[in-house]
Amino acid sequence: MAASGAVLEFEEYVRTRQDALLRSARRLVPDPIDAQDLVQTALVRTYRRWEGITDKTLADAYMRRVMINTRTEWWRSRKLDEVPTGDLPEPSVDDGAEQRADREMLRDVLTVLAPKQRQVVVLRHYGQLSTEETARVLGMSTGTVKSTLHRALARLRHELEHGSYGYTRPEATAGTVPEPKEAMCAA
Repeated sequence: MAASGAVLEFEEYVRTRQDALLRSARRLVPDPIDAQDLVQTALVRTYRRWEGITDKTLADAYMRRVMINTRTEWWRSRKLDEVPTGDLPEPSVDDGAEQRADREMLRDVLTVLAPKQRQVVVLRHYGQLSTEETARVLGMSTGTVKSTLHRALARLRHELEHGSYGYTRPEATAGTVPEPKEAMCAA
């Protein structure tokens, strides 16, 4: 661009119209930083052709068209995370059947416990009461609640692993005892 008058004219256009151009860009792209980049890219492209725009009142329309075309180019050149393949993936529908089966299994295995043990387990893990709250509800000392809970969970673990329920611990955690709260919360 050789004419300094055209440069000054373009600078004046940018100074007076930059807010409106940014608002137009925000309608095209949701991210404010991307909108600013879109305006800047469109301004660079428009600057190269500024002298060719004979009717400067149409500069906004020209800029909007450049922004739309630029946004379309960006969209087309984006990197896709999905790779087309001829094989369909196995359907994975979580209909809750597995959770219901786990809950039913836990209800069944709870029947092997003595009534007091069952009450302690249900209040502590299903009802999520503290040890003190459980003791107060059942009229026991906190020490009795703790020992009853310990024996009850050991019995449940044994029944789940050696009974007819078919439960086995995963190999990675075979040496550790799983948190009983997770298992009982599903009940």
